[in-house]
Amino acid sequence: MPREPRYDILFEPVSVGPHTARNRFYQVPHCNGMGWLHPTSMAVMRGIKAEGGWAVVSTEECDIHPTAEAPHNRVMRLWDDKDMPALERMVDLVHAHRSLAAIELVHAGYQSANYASREIPLAPSGRPAFGYHPVQARTMDKEDITELRRWHRAAALRAQSAGFDIVYVYASHDLGLPLHFLSRRHNRRHDGYGGSLANRARLLRELIEDTKDAVGDTCAVAVRLSIDGLTDPDGVPSQEEARDLFALLGDLPDLWDITRTTFADDMTPSRFYGEGSQEEHVRFIKEMTSRPVVGVGRFTSPDAMVSQIRRGLIDFIGAARPSIADPFLPRKIEEGRVDAIRECIGCNMCLASDEHAAPMRCTQNPTAGEEWRSGWHPERIAARTTDDRILVVGAGPAGLEAARALGQRGYEVVVAEAAREPGGRVSRESRLPGLAEWARVRDYRVGQISTMPNVELYLESDLAADDVREAECSLVALATGAAWRRDGMGRNHDRPIAGCDAAHVLTPDDIMDGATTRSSVIVYDDDHYYMGSALAEQLALDGRAVTLVTPAPLVSAWTEATAEQHHIQARLIALGVTIVSLHLLHSVRDGLVELACFYSGKLTSLECGSVVLVTSRSPNEKLYRGLVENGDLLSDAGIRRIARIGDCYGPGTIAAAVHGGHRFARELGSEATEGILPHRELPELAELGPQFAG
Repeated sequence: MPREPRYDILFEPVSVGPHTARNRFYQVPHCNGMGWLHPTSMAVMRGIKAEGGWAVVSTEECDIHPTAEAPHNRVMRLWDDKDMPALERMVDLVHAHRSLAAIELVHAGYQSANYASREIPLAPSGRPAFGYHPVQARTMDKEDITELRRWHRAAALRAQSAGFDIVYVYASHDLGLPLHFLSRRHNRRHDGYGGSLANRARLLRELIEDTKDAVGDTCAVAVRLSIDGLTDPDGVPSQEEARDLFALLGDLPDLWDITRTTFADDMTPSRFYGEGSQEEHVRFIKEMTSRPVVGVGRFTSPDAMVSQIRRGLIDFIGAARPSIADPFLPRKIEEGRVDAIRECIGCNMCLASDEHAAPMRCTQNPTAGEEWRSGWHPERIAARTTDDRILVVGAGPAGLEAARALGQRGYEVVVAEAAREPGGRVSRESRLPGLAEWARVRDYRVGQISTMPNVELYLESDLAADDVREAECSLVALATGAAWRRDGMGRNHDRPIAGCDAAHVLTPDDIMDGATTRSSVIVYDDDHYYMGSALAEQLALDGRAVTLVTPAPLVSAWTEATAEQHHIQARLIALGVTIVSLHLLHSVRDGLVELACFYSGKLTSLECGSVVLVTSRSPNEKLYRGLVENGDLLSDAGIRRIARIGDCYGPGTIAAAVHGGHRFARELGSEATEGILPHRELPELAELGPQFAG
C-alpha cells in the first residue's frame, strides 16, 4: 500500500555536512542499559532501527576518558583503540541498511563520581559531584582544558576511523562539560572561559572547531544542546542567552540536536506531557541558524511530525522512545501502514531499565533488548510448527500479546475474556488521571487481532474448568491476571495488618470498580510505583481529603527511575494531598489508623474515614488449580499443556506481562530450546602482567 501523499515531506533527503540522510527520521542518542558490557546487543538493536527506516541512527553516550566514566557500565566507551571493534560492529549494521551512523562523544564533568577509575571529576568551577556521593569535582585549569580538547579530538578521530558519519559535541542533559561551562549556575570562572557568554561558550566553540578540523572532511559535526541549560546564576533558564548563543555559533556545526536539561523535562512522561511538548523550546532556533535542526517530542503521529516540519520548526523528526516502541515506525508510514504503528505510551520503562543497568525493555515492544540476546525481531516471527489450536483465557496485556503473536505465526487462537471489554488491567488503569495513553497497549493489540481471521475474541466469557476442557483446544494459556491484596501484606509487611478486614478498608481494584469512599481517605502505598499516587490524585479530584502514607522517603519512590517522581509529588502537593513518609501502617480501626515510624517504631494515630491499601497483588490462580488438580481430565480432553502467563504467573509491570505473553507465543513449538540461557557476552581474560608471572 503506498504512503499517503501528505507524508511525502517526511521522506525528503536532508543534507548534513558531507552526508545526506535519506529521510527525516533521526534516532537521537539514547541509552539502553547495555553499554560496553553488551556491545553486540547494542549494535544489533541499532541495526534493526536502520532496517526499520531511521535515516540516522545514533549511539548512546560514549565516554571519552576515565575522568568521566558513566555509572553502572551502561554506556559505550571510546577511551582508546580497544573500544573501536564494538562500535565498528554497530556502524556496519547501520550502514547495511543505508543509514547514517552517529556517535555521541561525552565528557560528563561533575556528573561522574568515577568510582571505578578513582579519577577526580572535573568542573568549570569546583563543586560536589552529582548526587550524594562523598566526592568533589575540582576546578579545571588551562592545562585540563587543553587535555580535554585533546581527548575529544582523539575520540573523534577514532570515531572517524570506525566509520561514523556524524560526530557529536555534547552539551546536554547537564551531563556535558561544555554545558557546564555555558551555564552561569556552574561556571564561576574569571578567566577567558568565564564571565561573558562569549567566554562561557569558548570551550564549546573550541570543541566544535577541533572536531571539524579533525574529521570534518568525512564526518558531519553535530551539537547536542539543552536549550534551557543556559541559566542565570540562580539556575533559571534564559532564552535570551540561548538566542545570543545561536547568534555566536548558529552556523558553526553541521547540525543542531535540541533537548532539555533534565530527564524529567526531556523524557517527558505521558502522565504529565503530551506529544510535541518541546515545541515552545525549539520554536526560535530555525530563525537563528541555516543548519538542520533535530527536535524531539515523543512523536508517534505522522500528522504531528508533518506539522512541525511544514511550520519550519525542525528539519528532522528526532526520536528515542518512539523508535524503541516501534523500530519500524518510518517504514510503516512509508508503506501506508500507519495503523500498524506501536505507539509509545510514555511510561518510561525504557529509562528505568537503563537506570538499573539492565538491557532495555519497553511496555509496547517486548522484543526491545532481546534482538540479539534472544534472537527476537520486532516484525518477524517464525511460522507455526504444530497444528495446535490454542485457548487464551484472559484478554489483558499478556493474553492479547500472546494471541497477537500466535496469530502472526499462523496458529488458530481463541481468546476468552470475562469482562465486557478487552484490556484487563490496562483498560482499568488507563482511566486513572494521566494514564489515558497507556490504553495504546490494548488498542494496538486489539487492532492487530481484528485483522486476523485465525484469532477469535469472545467477551463476557467467564470460563470454568469444565468450559476449558470442552473448548477443543490442545494448548491453554491462562492470562487471568492478579488482584490487589486486602490484608496489607507487601514489601514491608510479611503478615496481615490488624484491622484490614473492616468494611471501610478498600483495594485499588475496589476504587477502579467504582467503590465509594468516605470524605477522608488514607492511601497506604507500599507498592512505590504509580498506583498509590494515581489513586490519591483521583480521590483528591473527587473532592476527598486525602493523606498518602508510605514507608519510603518519597511518594512513588520507584518512579525516580522513570523521571516521574518529581512531577508526581508536586502534583499531589498542588492538589492538597497530605503526605506522610517514612511511616508504616500498623493497624486499622474504625475512624483512625495507627502508624509506626519506619526507624523508631513510635506509634501515632491519624483520623480517617476510608483506607485504601496499595501493597501487593496475588495471582488469580483458581482456574489454574482447578485444571491441574484433575490432570486425567485434561488428557481426556486432548489438552497437552497448560501455561500461565503475565500477572497470573508472577505479578509485575504491564511491560512484564506483555513480555510474558510474547515469550509464550514466540517459544511455542521450540520446546527443545525452552529454558536455555539467552546469549551472553562474556569478558575476555586479559593477559597477566610480568609481575604476576610464576
